[in-house]
Amino acid sequence: MLTPQDLTRRKFIGNACAAVGATGVLSALAQLRMIGAVAGDSAALAGSSASYKALVCVFLYGGNDANNVLIPTDNSSYATYAAQRTALAIPQANILSISPKSYNDGRQFGLHPSLTELQALFAQGKLAVLANTGTLLRPTTLSQYLSGTASLPPQLFSHADQQTQWQSSLSDRPFQTGWGGRLADLIDALNTNSTISMSISVAGQNSFQVGNTVSEYAVSPSGAVTLTGATGGTINPVRYGAQLDLLSQTEQNLFQAAFANTTKSAIADATLLTSLLTGAVALKTTFPTTTLGTQLSMIAKLISAAPQLGLKRQIFFASLGGFDTHTVELATQGPLLTQVSQALNAFYSATVELGVSNQVTAFTASDFSRTYNTNGNGADHGWGSNHMILGGAVNGGDLYGKVSSLQIGGPDDTGRGRWIPSTSVDQYAATLASWFGVSATNLPTVFPNVGRFATSDLGFMAAG
Repeated sequence: MLTPQDLTRRKFIGNACAAVGATGVLSALAQLRMIGAVAGDSAALAGSSASYKALVCVFLYGGNDANNVLIPTDNSSYATYAAQRTALAIPQANILSISPKSYNDGRQFGLHPSLTELQALFAQGKLAVLANTGTLLRPTTLSQYLSGTASLPPQLFSHADQQTQWQSSLSDRPFQTGWGGRLADLIDALNTNSTISMSISVAGQNSFQVGNTVSEYAVSPSGAVTLTGATGGTINPVRYGAQLDLLSQTEQNLFQAAFANTTKSAIADATLLTSLLTGAVALKTTFPTTTLGTQLSMIAKLISAAPQLGLKRQIFFASLGGFDTHTVELATQGPLLTQVSQALNAFYSATVELGVSNQVTAFTASDFSRTYNTNGNGADHGWGSNHMILGGAVNGGDLYGKVSSLQIGGPDDTGRGRWIPSTSVDQYAATLASWFGVSATNLPTVFPNVGRFATSDLGFMAAG
């Protein structure tokens, strides 16, 4: 039997139910049964600003090799890099140079040659790079790791586990909610008269947006997921009318009533969103017709509809797969990074066009990085990784955190160039959440472990 807490997740559940149509009722019921009870704690609103803000998580599934995203370029460091990366080393002449504003550890750095657009945004001060970030339970040294005294996240090099831990920021407990979901729970009161969830995914279900009270709402890169049920995708009006009649019946069984209510809600949400998107002014910004480009294009359109939806805060999720490069890495990663660079560049341009570039921040995340040495023409699962943050409110043009030693057998290496993160996911996420409107007092509500680390503000976001 469904509890009242189950019903708080109606939008995502209803979205799935509406998508399958009448012929998929049994499948939808099976999905409903799999969703456990979620106890919702009332979280106090943090943050006083009522101006619009949005966070956009771009998750790179598979473990992006961040060692070839941020690359040392000074002759001495590059020589070490090339010797250790062998077949995976990017030619020194091809690396895109960058000039960080303040970061200086005696080395020079550049970006992968596929990140042309992001190099320009870095130079414009709109893009920041956060170095050597990963899942941590608390600050960890190599001696602690080697002696077995370190408290480590479980299943460090497992795709599924690290994806969940990155998206939850809670590596020391079974998964219940994502940090984006907890953030939405805390801040949702700023959204007045909202009829569509503030948490929207254009890349399917994810752990990041699972909350106790705010449910993620899934749309496709082409728009709202609508009711299907006829050949060729056209809704049969007779079948559609019959389905609505059935859903409007009074049900005595709680399970049947919940199914009907969630489905009706999903139909209404899809109808409203489709109407808003159809009537929206077309963006002049041209997005690439790639997997990530179409996702970010839809997010830009959804941002343009925020005023009509009564949304002051939104959290989005997009993703791109294919980064598990055990083989042919150079041929695989290059085109993927081109897609990331071009799509993020178009998205930033769209936020400028919409007049919200200072109010929208996009950021990357991934399972982990990859080993510094190779297994031939690929690399295996690593740990600490480099990530990018983009937006008008970003203190860009600089590196944050601490770039690892980039030395196999060095002070950061747990083996094969699996770098111990110097910055935790908690710190990365908390910096974004603070900009989003969460006060220092309420940060532990979203990030219970952040107090274990020296700071919750890494400095890559402007105040306000």
